[in-house]
Amino acid sequence: MANTPLNIAHLEPFIPFNSLILITGVNGLIASHIADQLLSAGYRVRGTVRNKTRCAWVEPFFTSRYGANRIEVVEVPDITAPGIWNSHISGISAVITVAGVSWLDDRNVAKAVNEELKCLYGLLHAAKTHPDAAVKAFIYTSSSWAAYTPKVGVHETLTEESWNHEAVAVAADPNIPDKEKGLTPFMAIKVKVEEALWDWIEREKPGFTFNAMLISTVIGPILDPGNQSASTAGLVRALWDGKPKEALDVINSLGPSWFIDARDAGRLYLGVLVSGLTGSRVYGFADRFNWSQPLKIFKELYPEKKDWVELKGSYQCDESEVSTDIPLSLLSVVGQEGWTSLDDCIKDAAASFVSADRS
Repeated sequence: MANTPLNIAHLEPFIPFNSLILITGVNGLIASHIADQLLSAGYRVRGTVRNKTRCAWVEPFFTSRYGANRIEVVEVPDITAPGIWNSHISGISAVITVAGVSWLDDRNVAKAVNEELKCLYGLLHAAKTHPDAAVKAFIYTSSSWAAYTPKVGVHETLTEESWNHEAVAVAADPNIPDKEKGLTPFMAIKVKVEEALWDWIEREKPGFTFNAMLISTVIGPILDPGNQSASTAGLVRALWDGKPKEALDVINSLGPSWFIDARDAGRLYLGVLVSGLTGSRVYGFADRFNWSQPLKIFKELYPEKKDWVELKGSYQCDESEVSTDIPLSLLSVVGQEGWTSLDDCIKDAAASFVSADRS
């Protein structure tokens, strides 16, 4: 599905084609695929990175695909600095924020939320008030964890009103040792930040649309494996390589969840810009999966490869239910019917690994 050509030439998009779109953290897995889909559709991109030298691959990579003057990469070392966005918002028609400052092992939820909101409030304020900005759409990248904590054997129905207040309570409970809290503090950060942004929208009533993308586990091909950090796709790479141990330990500690192909994720953001959707929490949930499935697909695709890692668990699937009518309609708007399957996702990921290994 992800390889289906875009079918958008006949559209009159909410954000006109050739508009300039700001994407934060454009060097990352999700943001780079967003940029790829937007550039393919005919938008121009201004992408931020924290270190332009380290991310020197970004601009030539996309220029080689889409030609000159389609992407501009700007360095923003501290995305929380007061007024930092004023110099980067000029001429922007839509903002897509992906970069964050919190980490999976953060334990001080209040401090992390405060730092995230320094960045996001600053960006929202610049989008609303800067005289040289013409922002009509703002998309915030949230997380599936803002809605729930996946659990084996627990059936629940997720809606746009689902919030992971359970994680907030666990993270704040002084009677639970930090080592037993796992990822719940990070989940709590995601909840509190997204709630605060919706409160800001209600309070400030800006003149642009606002949506939050609740993205599940992102896997699929890495655009530039030789230069790019892999994020969650790196866990799939760890299954392929049988290393590093730290990544395999993470896989063994993770429960079941849903996944989304990185290219489908990029097209969801494109669909929002084209359609003019607003006020939605969009679930990027393609299908349930567990970590034994990519390994099984790898073995079927490459039977000659013998040094596969063995997983200790990860054989059950998430039992939650979620309506995906809105995200599927966003894909349909840009010419894609349905989600990319896990088989196709892993097959294309493997091809990118083989290509990287040969280069």
